[in-house]
Amino acid sequence: MVAEHDVIASIMRLEMGKTAADAHAEVRYAAEFFRWFSEETVRVGGSLRRAPSGNNTILTVHRPVGVSLLLTPWNFPAAMATRKIAPALAAGCTMVLKPAEDTPLTALYLADLLGRAGAPEGVVSVLPTDRPAEFVEWALGDGRVRKLSFTGSTPVGRRLVAKSADRIVNCSLELGGNAPFIVLDDADLEAAVDGAMFAKMRNGGQACTAANRFLVHTAVKHEFTERLTERMAALELGPATDDTTKLGPVINAKRQYDIADRVTEAIADGAVVHTGGAPVEGPGCYFPATVLGEVDRECRLATEETFGPVAPIIEVADENDAVRLANATEMGLAAYVYSGNLGRALSVGQRLECGMVGVNRGAISDPAAPFGGMKQSGLGREGGFEGINEYLETTYLAAHW
Repeated sequence: MVAEHDVIASIMRLEMGKTAADAHAEVRYAAEFFRWFSEETVRVGGSLRRAPSGNNTILTVHRPVGVSLLLTPWNFPAAMATRKIAPALAAGCTMVLKPAEDTPLTALYLADLLGRAGAPEGVVSVLPTDRPAEFVEWALGDGRVRKLSFTGSTPVGRRLVAKSADRIVNCSLELGGNAPFIVLDDADLEAAVDGAMFAKMRNGGQACTAANRFLVHTAVKHEFTERLTERMAALELGPATDDTTKLGPVINAKRQYDIADRVTEAIADGAVVHTGGAPVEGPGCYFPATVLGEVDRECRLATEETFGPVAPIIEVADENDAVRLANATEMGLAAYVYSGNLGRALSVGQRLECGMVGVNRGAISDPAAPFGGMKQSGLGREGGFEGINEYLETTYLAAHW
């Protein structure tokens, strides 16, 4: 992957609309999952201990869960694939990867690369399809499939869990988010805006970990809004094939229309447009970097995940108000907290009902860290020491000697 870095990045730019910077960053990130789990495969442990009665010895060993069905989204076509393939390979599983309909080419290239790198034939199969629901129902009904790993929306995740229950298929789900980005009154605003630009605009805002709502203390709201608006307005919108582009197109027209509808609703509810605010005529599906102030806490921009380059700013009175609002959602994937007092930031972070918190930083994804959420944002973890366990079963052997 590292040797063929430019080729993979080019494929993603063409099929998904990533900017050059985002595409190259994703290839580096995706490759690290192979590096990390290649080292974890020799660290799969077990245990040996005496029973409390002293009558026998308790041994535990781990084995591969079996054939794994991997379902990946369009927004990170390389990283979402390697984050599942790598631990499954490391654990000793065979797998079928179904990539998103919008981005099958990256997955097919990865399958070819894996074959050339030495993966045995049939161990990693990639099956693109424009009939995903029919295929997944068939696959989950096959007795050979023992594992489902899915990254995507919460509504689809619920349906998959229900279908998996028919055969009690082991499930790992990384679902939707509604990440709050909290800026407290003592925050370093320069650092907060830097973090906000990454947390919001990585991949053009089309990320499950993207900052979805900015909860900003009254004392710094005006200055933070001004600084963020200046940075967002400067992003050059254009085709992903142009190396000067800082913000590419959204994935398709449906996404473009959905973003526009939400922004229009928020403006009707009293939001103030600081920059952007309306779709750009094509060809192509473009929506500019947008900052909205005075956003109603109950509008869809604040209560639902918006996959796009829109930053709604909501004023909060204090950290307790911020925590209450941050937790007032069924989602619990990611969050961000900025404060000049590290202890205060950590305290607020631990009160947030989510699986991952960026403390004074806008980047949280790391192959060596456990990625996942709580509440309606999923089950299980990917990456880190925990990631390989999703593809292992534990056997206990009672022995006497």
